[in-house]
Amino acid sequence: MDLTLIPWILFLLLVLEHCIFLPGLLAKAGLPRWVGAVPGMNYWGVLRAIQRPWYWILVLPVPGINLIMFTVMHVELGGALGFKSPAERWFSALLPWIALPKWARSESPYQAPNPALRKVGSAWAEWRESLVWAIVVASMVRTLLFEAFTIPTGSMEGSMLVGDYLYVSKSAYGPKVPQTPMSVPFVHNVIPGTMWKSYNSWFSLPYYRLPGWRGVKRFDAVVFNFPHGDTIVVDPELAGHDYYAILRREAIQMAGNDMEIYLQDPERFQQEARLKLSQGPGIQGRPLDKAENYVKRCVGMPGDLLEIRNRLVYINDEALEQPEGVQFDYLIRFDQPASAQRAYQALGLTQVDVGSMQQDGTGLLVGLALTESERNALERSGLASEIAFVDNSNRRGTLEMFPNVSHPEFDEWDPDNLGPIRIPQRGLQIELTKRNYLLYERVIRVYEGHDLREENGQVLIDGTPVSTYTFSQDYFWMMGDNRHRSADSRMWGFVPETHLVGRASFVWFSRQTTAQHGESKVRWDRVFTSVK
Repeated sequence: MDLTLIPWILFLLLVLEHCIFLPGLLAKAGLPRWVGAVPGMNYWGVLRAIQRPWYWILVLPVPGINLIMFTVMHVELGGALGFKSPAERWFSALLPWIALPKWARSESPYQAPNPALRKVGSAWAEWRESLVWAIVVASMVRTLLFEAFTIPTGSMEGSMLVGDYLYVSKSAYGPKVPQTPMSVPFVHNVIPGTMWKSYNSWFSLPYYRLPGWRGVKRFDAVVFNFPHGDTIVVDPELAGHDYYAILRREAIQMAGNDMEIYLQDPERFQQEARLKLSQGPGIQGRPLDKAENYVKRCVGMPGDLLEIRNRLVYINDEALEQPEGVQFDYLIRFDQPASAQRAYQALGLTQVDVGSMQQDGTGLLVGLALTESERNALERSGLASEIAFVDNSNRRGTLEMFPNVSHPEFDEWDPDNLGPIRIPQRGLQIELTKRNYLLYERVIRVYEGHDLREENGQVLIDGTPVSTYTFSQDYFWMMGDNRHRSADSRMWGFVPETHLVGRASFVWFSRQTTAQHGESKVRWDRVFTSVK
């Protein structure tokens, strides 16, 4: 038996028991028996019986929140029927399937709760009730309206800084109904300080998004569930990174770091690497809504033809104006270390902006991530004797770039030169050429859930030979503003609309630390500033 069916069976059994036993139980409270027999109406009857506000019923449809509310309602209904001891309350909360028939057989009369006693109850009871409602309200806000996120890495540096605390609007694109509602409140996917899952995926719901008040727009700073986050390496340092890139890197190492040997039998080397990872730190799957949260800027919209030429993004063959905060890596030569320090101070740079550093006979060669305005200011200052873009051509042919397969065209792609790529759009039909098969294989197989394979030169989808494919949802192309230090769509491809979480709206707090920046302080000038 599929274990994931057990929670559904228990849920349906509980709903059935409500319809069977609540008519008699509510009749004890003086309510008509038919109220207890009608699904939905019977919960209004329970609220009447325990003398709680009718509007509690409004939160019952919300997954996760309803687990808390049903538990509270069961405990209080049991108390009104005379089952008030601590042991009986725990029994009512944990085993309502057994408690309901037990209450129905009991001769204990209904005892109307006294609201006045709730107000003058013990300090523990008042604190407990306040805590429950704080969890319910905060969970509702976190699920439906907004959530706070932090920026842990420098991939958006220039626009969003490491240590920024973001307000992310979930109502903008429409809040997603939790797919794994059995989860520890306010925790995303692991118990803090551990790699223990904070959720139970036995009980899962299908993807559903409530209406939003606007769609994704180009240049939005978007928070989304990492598309390659459906599998992780169970290690705190690796869990948030691309499992498939880690697997590929390990497999190439097993081939002696010889790409030609690896490409002769990539499946064998990946299987060996997978076995090594599973026996070492371990490999674990994650449901969609528990994949790591990433934040990037939306550069490509559904249906766009995107290309990157010499660092410049082209959309439908027209150059896209770069957002102001976009950074690139430069190799800067300073005649002496003191000049470098003066440059850092003048530009307000921290350790996050500094990359490689090498001293030679002609001075100090430093790798710096700079915006265009910072580069121009450095050039005008006269502190640097040489400023040059970092050459990324050495990343060609490494399988690092999307679609992460060897192909004469794709082997020439690097972070500064890539494409053209048509971004999938709902209703868009493509020819299943060899190139398109490689570009959209994961989209068709994983994000849209089809059995895709190639046999004797023929493409089969769900066992049927086809020559075209029509996409069933929209996709987006996300890139970090710190272009040379961001793992984004250039490395792992498209972001499906199902993975969108919300729009980063403003920074509500910001601080830098000594470990990351070389100095600890609150960045007051960024507090309550909008994300641009």
